[in-house]
Amino acid sequence: MKLALRVLAVLLLLMISAGLIFYRYPLWVADQHTRFHLWREGVKSEYVEAGGYRLHYFEAGPAGGGGTPLVLVHGLGARGEDWGAMIPALAAQGFHVYVPDLLGFGRSPKPDVSYSISLQEQTVAQFMQAVHVARADVGGWSMGGWVVMKLALDHPEMVDRLMVYDSAGLYFPATFGPELFTPSDPAGVRKLIAILTPKPRVIPDFAAEAMVRKLQANAWVVNRSTASMIGGRDLLDFRLHNISQPMLIVWGAQDELIPLASGEAIHKSVPQSVLDIVEGCGHLAPAECAKPVVEGTVEFLRAQPPMRGGGRTFAAGY
Repeated sequence: MKLALRVLAVLLLLMISAGLIFYRYPLWVADQHTRFHLWREGVKSEYVEAGGYRLHYFEAGPAGGGGTPLVLVHGLGARGEDWGAMIPALAAQGFHVYVPDLLGFGRSPKPDVSYSISLQEQTVAQFMQAVHVARADVGGWSMGGWVVMKLALDHPEMVDRLMVYDSAGLYFPATFGPELFTPSDPAGVRKLIAILTPKPRVIPDFAAEAMVRKLQANAWVVNRSTASMIGGRDLLDFRLHNISQPMLIVWGAQDELIPLASGEAIHKSVPQSVLDIVEGCGHLAPAECAKPVVEGTVEFLRAQPPMRGGGRTFAAGY
């Protein structure tokens, strides 16, 4: 009986301790869960010297290093983990997936630099050289889509096929200011999430406050990025017609951050593009609607000859 009581007391203490850790550090706990899931699925967390910086990246693919190389680039304020729903699924389809943390984000360094689209394009090019991937299929989400479109234009020899997901890069009249991305209170966090997804979850105050702390800690990087983007120097409106690669454009039909009209404009400007619209999803389609997004991506990448033109609409539960 005494032993059973001791075991029960230890278990109770562990549960209380775990609860306190989750209450104080909910985002850290969520990160550990995501990283454990990726590790369990065979996704490696690595570092490489590229352009003078030690960049963090995820890598997954067939045993022995085979598979078609596929590079995925995250968006503003994001990191490689945000592709977590797609990395194992694409690797399971035979692709060798590389997912870097851009400069200033995730576990990569945060130097005193401009954080412009041009700089991040250079970072991706240097990363590919560092991991000995001379040419790859390349995809980008949100700001990352802007980066990879510019890479495809400036370095077409590095990009076989191009995929963008709810991509930035074109001018559109925004209904929000740059402060949206660096909220200073829980109300601001909830506003950001409500714009990112059509089905926002209820966020308790302790979690919202943890998000404020995290976002504010990296606000200076995000502010430099948004200032550069707003400046317009790297906008692609008048360059899109020069994209030569087969192109997949995936868009959440309910995206309130970057409207579907932007995806339609890209599609119109690139004749050899395919537009996939995912109903029931917003700006976070690659995470919240990973199943149809992965299926559409794999179909596009495996098409022989490359898929060109046209458009399709998927339901979120497809």
